[in-house]
Amino acid sequence: MDAISLQSKTLAIVMGGGAGSRLFPLTKDRSKPAVPLAGKYRLVDIPISNCLNSGLRRVFVLTQFNSTSLHRHINASYKFDNFSRSFVEILAAQQTPEGARWYQGTADAVRQNLRYFLDDPYEYYLILSGDQLYRMDYVPLLKQHVETGADITLATTPVSRVVASSFGVMHSDSNLRIFRFEEKPKDPAILDELKIPADLIAELKLPPNSELFQGSMGIYVFNRKILIEALNNDKADFGKHIIPVSLQQYKVMAFIFQGYWEDIGTIRAFFEANLALTDTLPPYNFFDRSSPIYTHPRFLPASKINAATLRHAILADGCIISDAHIDRAVLGVRSVIESGATIRNSVIMGADYYEEEASEHRNGRPPLGIGRNSVIDRAIIDKNARIGEGVVITPDGKAPNVDSDNYFIRDGVVVVPKNAVIPNGTWI
Repeated sequence: MDAISLQSKTLAIVMGGGAGSRLFPLTKDRSKPAVPLAGKYRLVDIPISNCLNSGLRRVFVLTQFNSTSLHRHINASYKFDNFSRSFVEILAAQQTPEGARWYQGTADAVRQNLRYFLDDPYEYYLILSGDQLYRMDYVPLLKQHVETGADITLATTPVSRVVASSFGVMHSDSNLRIFRFEEKPKDPAILDELKIPADLIAELKLPPNSELFQGSMGIYVFNRKILIEALNNDKADFGKHIIPVSLQQYKVMAFIFQGYWEDIGTIRAFFEANLALTDTLPPYNFFDRSSPIYTHPRFLPASKINAATLRHAILADGCIISDAHIDRAVLGVRSVIESGATIRNSVIMGADYYEEEASEHRNGRPPLGIGRNSVIDRAIIDKNARIGEGVVITPDGKAPNVDSDNYFIRDGVVVVPKNAVIPNGTWI
């Protein structure tokens, strides 16, 4: 089957996630797919852009928590003309005659919206996670799915023993037929049984004697009939419930992806993935002209820098940086950094708007941005935060997980939530 035919017969479904508790407090006022990424994007832009670059132009995004900002972003970012059947639409949890439940998991979310997915005669359903950073052409995945006669195809990525215990691990034969699945295996003996076979290691052109495992990427392709059958129950999740049972009933194949892939569903993973983008040769390349990442066009002015010192930094549009010191940091749209400020190993998400210098709405609060002579170290400063003058924010000397009134610490990273106000001279 040619690529165009495959693309026209495939519907993409992006799982927007639940409450996003692992990314709290970034998900305190927004859904997980709407969390800002790399200065100017949102998490949801990654799977949607991968779809568009793969020629898949019919995409549903499923979500249920704090979905207002996500709706706004999708509507502003992904517009198609009236003469095509292309769309990117959000389906939020809703009350229906069949029930009024929240989504109980990934499979339940698809089940509750199945009637919409079956309205058109799609033959293949591509189910994607909304909190991963990777670039992937889905056409080879779909082609392999059809050519092997699979009922279900799972995308997997080779992972080491050190991290395998945090994945759902698949075990396939050399023909890529999956016959075993273990959720986050910890037992060394079980891990020994799940290693990628030597002949498959050779076929993948990986180093001989590599001890690698097939970690699930949370990316699935289902045939239409199989999706209907597999969801004809009350099981909540694909990974935990549907896939293990399907191995006994259907032909389930693996598609092994060897490019960069990072699950950014936790604060630590999100933090490190953002900072890795500041490397001289980052593991993920936003500068790839052939597969651009799309987002909301804001039409902001170019960033303005006044005598600052910058080293390994990403600056989004519309920033104003005075005589500050920036070392390995991501500065989001409309970031304002005042003189004498030092920002190290941090993610500053910027602001949703500019504020007049003598704004009457400040009510004695510091202006938006990072104040004079403040020090921000190993922190995430969410949007519209007001960091006063002489403020010090660092995780040094603190527990790895802390909840406070206007900041949180997760995995050793200080997170200042959206719209927070940190008064002059505060030490965190």
